[in-house]
Amino acid sequence: MNDSKPTPAADSTREAAAKAFSLLDLTSLTDQESADDIAALVNNASWRSANGERIHVAALCIFPRFLPLARKLLDEQDLYSVRLATVTNFPHGNDDIDIAVKETRAAIAYGADEVDVVLPYRALIAGDSKTPLLLVQACKAECGHHAQLKVIIETGELKTPELIQQASEIAIAGGADFIKTSTGKVAENATPAAAEIMISVIQAHIEQQRANKSAAHATHAIGFKPAGGIRNLDDALVYMHAAENVLGKASIQPSRFRLGASSVRANLVATLEGGQEHTASGGY
Repeated sequence: MNDSKPTPAADSTREAAAKAFSLLDLTSLTDQESADDIAALVNNASWRSANGERIHVAALCIFPRFLPLARKLLDEQDLYSVRLATVTNFPHGNDDIDIAVKETRAAIAYGADEVDVVLPYRALIAGDSKTPLLLVQACKAECGHHAQLKVIIETGELKTPELIQQASEIAIAGGADFIKTSTGKVAENATPAAAEIMISVIQAHIEQQRANKSAAHATHAIGFKPAGGIRNLDDALVYMHAAENVLGKASIQPSRFRLGASSVRANLVATLEGGQEHTASGGY
């Protein structure tokens, strides 16, 4: 029998894993899901320690048609505070505003708490900044008070720092509640370099609000969501630390920071249970 007690370093690592777990948007967007797959995802939405302490993810991110089932299954497990996120204009980021709005309206009707809409990034690359802004504004208006809007800018396709900054600024100007790096469906997804740019844009927005005395009563804290390619606690901590270093410790909470990932869960649970860390494989 091993009677050794956890070291302070081990406790700190488990605390970090628990925090990362609570920030997860547990995601399944293969478009091949069945009802059983959604049930399995719901079962993975929480973890219980040996002493009975339970933690849960921030949200499930799934296709709209599964939202009612997921809500039912979550509620049956008393996971009422786990939010439901879905995607629209996904994954290609087309420039048809009317379709994006109708998809967003349908997502809210299905019960979405959060809508992750893909910015028309190809239009932006081609020099059209008006269409992306109008699309975000229209989808934000559709969300109203019913759902938060998270705007995916697809950093891996934008590539240049200038375009990543511009896309972030457009998303925020259009009313985004979060800006998100990636769909997880392209060759390059979240990267620390892209995250640094996006976080800097969020900080600039905060500073602009503070400087604008007339808008002090309407301060809007923008969240950040890296997504795609986050497979272990070390990956997660890169983004958590990046946000904390610029936006402050208070930013590392589900209302302002999410991790768009599923493959990372196994690694976090292995860390929480004190076993050898598991580096998961997989896409999103």
